[in-house]
Amino acid sequence: MRFHQVFASALCTSAALLGSVRAADDIDDGAEASSASLSESSTSLPVEKPTFTPSNIKASFFEQFTDDWDSRWQPSHAKKQDSKADEDWAYVGTWAVEEPHVLKAIDGDKGLVVKNPAAHHAISAKFDKKIDNKGKTLVVQYEVKLQNGLECGGAYMKLLRDNKELHADEFSNASPYVIMFGPDKCGATNKVHFIFQHKNPKTGEYEEKHLKSPPMARIVKTTTLYTLIVNPDQTYEIRIDGEKSKDGSLLEDFSPSVNPEKEIDDPSDKKPEDWVDEARIPDPAALKPEDWNEDAPYEIVDEEAAKPDDWLEDEPSMIPDPEAEKPEDWDDEEDGDWVPPSVPNPKCEEASGCGKWEPPMKKNPEYKGKWSAPYIDNPAYKGVWKPKKIANPDYFEDKTPANFEPMGAIGFEIWTMQNDILFDNIYIGHSMEDADQLKTETYDVKHPIETAEDEATKPKPSDEDPPKSPMDLKFMDDPVLFVREKVQLFLEIAKKDPVEAARFVPEVAGGIGAIAVTLLAVILGGVLGGTKASPDVKKASDQVKKAAAEAKDQAMDAKNQAVDAAASGADKVQTEVNKRTTRSSGPAE
Repeated sequence: MRFHQVFASALCTSAALLGSVRAADDIDDGAEASSASLSESSTSLPVEKPTFTPSNIKASFFEQFTDDWDSRWQPSHAKKQDSKADEDWAYVGTWAVEEPHVLKAIDGDKGLVVKNPAAHHAISAKFDKKIDNKGKTLVVQYEVKLQNGLECGGAYMKLLRDNKELHADEFSNASPYVIMFGPDKCGATNKVHFIFQHKNPKTGEYEEKHLKSPPMARIVKTTTLYTLIVNPDQTYEIRIDGEKSKDGSLLEDFSPSVNPEKEIDDPSDKKPEDWVDEARIPDPAALKPEDWNEDAPYEIVDEEAAKPDDWLEDEPSMIPDPEAEKPEDWDDEEDGDWVPPSVPNPKCEEASGCGKWEPPMKKNPEYKGKWSAPYIDNPAYKGVWKPKKIANPDYFEDKTPANFEPMGAIGFEIWTMQNDILFDNIYIGHSMEDADQLKTETYDVKHPIETAEDEATKPKPSDEDPPKSPMDLKFMDDPVLFVREKVQLFLEIAKKDPVEAARFVPEVAGGIGAIAVTLLAVILGGVLGGTKASPDVKKASDQVKKAAAEAKDQAMDAKNQAVDAAASGADKVQTEVNKRTTRSSGPAE
């Protein structure tokens, strides 16, 4: 009964919001005042939203971030294992459990929220008892709400390997994990990670296995539901918002492959010196034909062409500008004889052409180019050489990689440029039916409310409104705004990581080099440009020099700030490049 009441309330709320959207869309475009009034009233109406009630779902681990959440979750303040004790390398990002401030759908429904932009965050929670999925279906499901969008950062979770050294206050990127799952986006990268660590049965070492073609993450401000299902038959399925996005086999879809090749190339085998690799060769018996003229030009004058009747041979193509006037401040002794600038002859635009007529060129029918012998099959060809195969000494066959190592905790260890990423309704268990039931009680209730509210409050597109994100800007729409926003984004990222800034905003890094080339061209043009011909040219030259000087100052400011950021942490830049790495550098347990 509790669920039906909540779901009914959600449907009513959704219908009310969608109704206001449709009503606003039906207003005539010419009645702008009435439209604005209706829109304002529709979005300001109080909406009765369902109230959060904890679910009775049971699972190996289930989290809805109720009031006692801090008894289970502990933030980490660890340092990178290979770094010095520098605060920049610590997990200084803070966490909070709170209701969403963007598109809130259920009163009292709280989630775990990333609070700091451009910072490392780490938090984990131990399981009451380890999760062992051997011979069972493993279901991992959780909600992600990107309240401020996501331009560069991760929102993935890690299921940590159960071992004696599993201490929440020391959780870091080096903590051994079993599965990493969830969205990640930065620049051109946009994917849902599914990585698992596989134990080599011969050496005992762990190796990461990455899904070869992961699905794209959904970058929206409404709640997104991510579900991972791993079956005992070694198959997997990834769902986004309840819809299948990717499925396949653990034995076939991951890189490196779970099982190595049975045979490998013999490293001691060498290609014989007399081995012939060329499949085709020039015919040694072929001779150049006697009439083959290699010197014939590609084009010749068209002797059959005739001058058009309206060709104005006595008219020049360029004439002095009849409207140009000698400037009052022109000094013949200092500036030389004034010469009006030239403009295209308007008479030539109405005719086929002006000036001396010359017949056009045409392709030479006798042209054959340089002669070369035709190719024939090589009688000595032995095929593509390959080293002989030998048995792989490291070969093994694991037919059940879905039998993961026991898992003892869950953790979020991320770096992000955007804050207010919210996680909620985490389910880790063995029942897809329970996961679907949780989806029905939570995601299916909030998502239609969020969607309807998003549509109702979304402003109408306006040519005067600039894009909210620098990544949405286009140079041709507003070059000045484009450059300013890109430089600001570059500097913001460079303060934390100059290398990441160059990768994420390559336009600015490349622009510095382009400006240097432009300045060189302007300087050379001023030196080699010759005598002054007209005040228009002089004025244009002064404007170019002034613009170049301003561009140089701005470029140097940007460059100096980036260099300062890099210099202040010169001993840590190389490690910072890998600050968002997913690879565990800790010792195998």
